[in-house]
Amino acid sequence: MLSDKDRIFTNLYGTQDWGLQGALARGSWDGTKAIIAKGRDWIIDQMKASGLRGRGGAGFSTGLKWSFMPKNPGPKPHYLVVNADESEPGTCKDREILRHDPHHLIEGCMLASFAMGAHVAYIYVRGEFVRERERLEAAIAQAYEARLIGKNNIHGYDFDLYVHHGAGAYICGEETALLESLEGKKGQPRLKPPFPANMGLYGCPTTVNNVESIAVAPTILRRGASWFSGLGRPNNTGTKLFCISGHVNRPCTVEEEMGITFREMIDKHCGGIRGGWDNLLAVIPGGASVPLVPAEQIADANMDFDSLRALRSGLGSAAVIVMDKSTDVIKAIARLSAFYKHESCGQCTPCREGTGWMWRVMERLVKGEAEKKEIDLLLQVTTQVEGHTICALGDAAAWPIQGLIRHFRPLIEARIDAYHSRTVQGATLVAAE
Repeated sequence: MLSDKDRIFTNLYGTQDWGLQGALARGSWDGTKAIIAKGRDWIIDQMKASGLRGRGGAGFSTGLKWSFMPKNPGPKPHYLVVNADESEPGTCKDREILRHDPHHLIEGCMLASFAMGAHVAYIYVRGEFVRERERLEAAIAQAYEARLIGKNNIHGYDFDLYVHHGAGAYICGEETALLESLEGKKGQPRLKPPFPANMGLYGCPTTVNNVESIAVAPTILRRGASWFSGLGRPNNTGTKLFCISGHVNRPCTVEEEMGITFREMIDKHCGGIRGGWDNLLAVIPGGASVPLVPAEQIADANMDFDSLRALRSGLGSAAVIVMDKSTDVIKAIARLSAFYKHESCGQCTPCREGTGWMWRVMERLVKGEAEKKEIDLLLQVTTQVEGHTICALGDAAAWPIQGLIRHFRPLIEARIDAYHSRTVQGATLVAAE
């Protein structure tokens, strides 16, 4: 359980001044020039040693990702792109950073860009985040005015930061589709390789990172890698923002230690499950794109990348969606299927055709208007979509359905039986009349 002295986002709920003066009082921009003076290699080594894994969902080592950027500057400029296209259903952590602690992110952009030899960074903000974008732009203007960033700034490293407002497409949360959109093109994922570190924005070396991954970097570099790596569990270190929604008594976004148990987190921060722990049905632990986990498996599980992978799910963006026994879990997954059908960019045939097909079958399963053999057919189609698309949207559409069938197949079969029973009874009544 995280103690207050170890919290990074101390204004997560907006109770203090979001602006520069408030950020300075909370420790932002403290010794930034001294950190830069230690050099690129020192910063990257510290980020690697901290054990920070990407907070956007993939969980890849942040320091290692930074190290992929070319060491020696070539003819092409380097870029940092921050992914603030927070469109995953259930996820609401990055918006709190943008609204209440934007200077964490701005300073993080400065330090990360220096570590990768970039003099320009872009923050790609989700289309629906209008107030968040306004707040971020105001904070950037404050940083320019105080000469914390910009040309000839007080830190001695020229650095410019720009905000790009997206148009609301979920697919632009995928890093290469985000780059396409940033370049003014249709937001569709690129084939990899080449990877962005070699050929990213405008064909130049680029690193794309999540908001939270960049925003925690200044505190790690100030307090030391050993401090951050001392929190959490092995290979799952540090603090993490969890956004908890659904059937809990107090939904919230909270910063906690990686590896905290689900039960401890819910009891401490959310006042428990609505109707008590016996009323818990299932949990989607990492945003809509990961498989659900039934109550008996999740209740005492550690909330980290490796523990949840062992449960055949994932931490993802740590958007914890709690479902009690009042939930029609088949209908809930069908709703997610409709979302992925709507948001598919249509570039890959398995995703373009498969998401619509899976959604239509799910809609029939909600009513029970299906045959039991179609459950296996649906599962087979999910495996044909999974892993056969350019980006991970195909996986994201397949995994919730796979989790449903894995854990709730008897419920699906019972609904089919009930539907056919009603149909037979209705036919019998009509015949009798």
